[in-house]
Amino acid sequence: MSGSCRLCGSGPLLSVLDLGATPPCESFLTGADLEQPEITYPLHLRLCPQCLLLQIPALITPSETFTEYAYFSSYSDSWVQHAKTFVDTAIEKLGLNQDSFIVEVASNDGYLLQHAVAAGIPCLGIEPSVNVGAAARERGVPTRTDFLCEDVAAAVRAEHRPADLVVANNVYAHIPDLLGFTRSLRGLLADDGWLCIEVHHAYNLVELGQFDTIYHEHFQYYTVLSAQRALATAGLDVVDVELLPTHGGSIRVWARPHEVGAQAGPRVADVLRLEEAAGLHRVDGYESLAPRAERVRQELLRFLLDQRADGKRVVGYGAPGKGNTLLNYCGIRPDLLEYTVDRNPYKHGRFTPGTRIPIHDPIRIEQDRPDVVLVLPWNLETELTAQLAYVQDWGGELVYPLPELHGVSETVEKRHQGRSS
Repeated sequence: MSGSCRLCGSGPLLSVLDLGATPPCESFLTGADLEQPEITYPLHLRLCPQCLLLQIPALITPSETFTEYAYFSSYSDSWVQHAKTFVDTAIEKLGLNQDSFIVEVASNDGYLLQHAVAAGIPCLGIEPSVNVGAAARERGVPTRTDFLCEDVAAAVRAEHRPADLVVANNVYAHIPDLLGFTRSLRGLLADDGWLCIEVHHAYNLVELGQFDTIYHEHFQYYTVLSAQRALATAGLDVVDVELLPTHGGSIRVWARPHEVGAQAGPRVADVLRLEEAAGLHRVDGYESLAPRAERVRQELLRFLLDQRADGKRVVGYGAPGKGNTLLNYCGIRPDLLEYTVDRNPYKHGRFTPGTRIPIHDPIRIEQDRPDVVLVLPWNLETELTAQLAYVQDWGGELVYPLPELHGVSETVEKRHQGRSS
């Protein structure tokens, strides 16, 4: 037990899952870095027994991670399409037009706001990472390079106008100053505006054992219940919730200023009942995560060791943050995973943090024709299975580590049954 809750101030916090000590998941290494020591930080998920917010200690600052960032949203085709669908739907749902104003916080490379620009709706991205913000401006998306805080929110409001829609996709987990950031979101918003937040659902983290979604830049992990409690601290009421398949299962939370007096729709109650039935409105509902993570680790290591014993060549696909949590927790290094590839040129020639696995251009897989490709961004299984269908041309197999270890052409479990029989 340790620390106090960043939402309600209660303590001590309860241990849920200790993943050991790892480097920050986006701290990719250069060749020169391989001769230097790496700083690691404890990665320990804890729970507040009072407000039930899942959280990790704030051992690194956002500026250490996001001033220059290795993740560009537009390298995922399905994510860009997801963003376009959202913008089209929001325009219709909220009646947005050329007189409206949209602000996206952590707008990355303009993957979402490019669709608002195309629709002729005034917008602004607030993005702290210099390199990805520059990519957004090249795309024609107005972008302010800044970390959102209350002063920045006030400046944007004064320079432009209060926003009719504030979008915060996959950023509400990334801020250690949860209370201040929530006030900043409210500061951007018109008194009759809408706030839309997408964030990984802690229901899926616990129920499906998605422990690799835990990393140092994710400071908290939300159920709808804990999101309601966090947003209420700035006078924001949750009025609707959508369950999404993205990132292994996310929630899209719609909130409005308390002054609007909007009532929560039926989907809010539906998801709260789902969480309650899973035990996530009680402390003991979180006890299953640690043994499930250990089981995944044992199964994956056993599989990779079997491949090595059989003389098979195993490489990876993708170098996402979640992959680095998985690799470090399982202790997977180049002896078991020769290299991985990624579509993002920023990562080419670099090495994964902690495990020091080389990262190449995806063309390397076609050149080498490995026996097994371990897909680290397992949440994109449908998209990547289609993209990587050519692996089966030479008898190679795609393998996904979560939520259960499985292959595309043949389940890994059946293969293990064959070995043990």
